This record gives sequence, structure tokens and C-alpha cells, in this order.
Amino acid sequence: MALSLTSSVTLRSGWSMPLLGLGVYQNSGPSVLTACSTALQVGYRHIDSAQAYRNEAEVGRALNESNLKREEVFITSKVYSANHGYDRALQMIDQSLHNLCLEYMDLFLIHDPLSGKERRLATWRALIKARDDGKIRSIGVSNYGIKHLEEIKGASLELPSVNQLEIHPFCQQASIVNWCEQNGIVVQAYSPLDRGNRWDNPTLKELSDKYGKEIPQILIRWSLQRGYSPLPKSSKTDRVISNADVYDFEMGEEDMEKLAALDEGSLGAVKWNPVDAA
Repeated sequence: MALSLTSSVTLRSGWSMPLLGLGVYQNSGPSVLTACSTALQVGYRHIDSAQAYRNEAEVGRALNESNLKREEVFITSKVYSANHGYDRALQMIDQSLHNLCLEYMDLFLIHDPLSGKERRLATWRALIKARDDGKIRSIGVSNYGIKHLEEIKGASLELPSVNQLEIHPFCQQASIVNWCEQNGIVVQAYSPLDRGNRWDNPTLKELSDKYGKEIPQILIRWSLQRGYSPLPKSSKTDRVISNADVYDFEMGEEDMEKLAALDEGSLGAVKWNPVDAA
């Protein structure tokens, strides 16, 4: 599988998205500005933010100070359930654009499905409207289970370009991933490093030794080889750099199967995993 830092996927919207992105959850102030600036300097072209992260302004500043052309960098944000609803979501999309100092966002997601069916669908209609108005290029969801995706389909609305889920070898969300793949939805993997919780796992240690790579690099490479768009997060400059050093090796099928065997289902989730929300 030929992969590089410039590898991308074409979304159902027709726009291209770089596969590897920098996550900025729980990163704020100078720290997130440094992480984003470092990422852009070493070749990342995808940053994943959210209104709930409260760091959109720093992400926008890093982009502005990078001297890269706007169209060279893929920027994502999200609206969480407290701000769901048609009118409120439209207002929050404008707020994100203001915070980021952008004329458009490359991808905008419904952050979670916790607002209930009526408000979920109203929010999805708002995203479609904003996309049609040129404020967003691609639209998607996060933490959506099959039920929530079926709601969109059942309402005769277009399906998301992306579903962003917690995915790593210990929490593989297989049934949701299969549904997405069958319906042309690209899967993004947040918390692809398992937040370091199980880095002492013998299989991870074995593969780290075999390939001469750090455990985070093994986890990111697994995600890429599975066809996902991983979004590793770090506030440390050296980690931001090393997390992108995953293109000089490829894991064999047997080793990919060893990692697949680590799945613990929903019990493997690091924290929240609201894919079963009512």
C-alpha cells in the first residue's frame, strides 16, 4: 500500500481530504498554536478542531502565519449537541468561520448525536444549507452509530462525507465502519493512539520491536492501512513530528490481523463513545 504524508481521499462531496490530520482536543493557548505551526512546517495539511475544544482561533492563527495558501490546508470544525437545531447550528457555523478567520471550512461535522432525532436532523439540514451557501465544502458527522446514519437516509437526505469515530485496535467499531464503507462514507479515527492507555500491550510491544517503530507510529500506521483518516493529537513538538514518520514501513497482513484481534468492542473505548445515544 503506497502511502505518504500527501496521501488523500476523495470524499463523496468531490473534495479531497488529506488522510493524516492533527487532532487538537484538550490543547489550548500557545501549546495548540505551536503544535499546529509545527505540524504545518513538517508537512501536515489537515487540522481537526471543534467548537467544544475552544481553540479555533489558535488554529486559524497558525494557518494564517504559515504562509501556506488557504487551499493547501484542510480545516475541520464541529458543532456539539448544546448548539444543535437548524437556526442555532447556522449561527454556530458563522461563529466558527469568525473564530478561524476563514471564508469557508473544508469539513464541518455534527460533533455528537446526543440532541435527539429531531434536532439531529434539523442540524444536518443546516449543514446542507451552509454547504450550499459556500461556507463549508464537505459535511459530516461524528460519533454516529448506524441508527443515526439510518435516520439521515430515512429522511431522504444526502449522507455524510465523513463519520469521525473513536477507533484504535482496542475499539474498532466494526459494524459502524462496515455500514460507512458500504455507503461511501469515509471513516476518520479520533483517539487513534488510545491515549496511551494500553501501550504496554504485548502485541504492540512486539510489533514496535519488529518494525523499529514507536508504539504510536504502529497505531497510526494500522489506521492508515485500514483505510481510515487518523487524527493523532499531541501538544509536544517531537510527538507531532514523529507521528508523521509512518511512511517508511508497511505492516504485513499477519501483523494487521494480530492488531485486529485486540478489539474489545465498546468496552475498549477510552472515554465517551455515544454511538448508541437515543
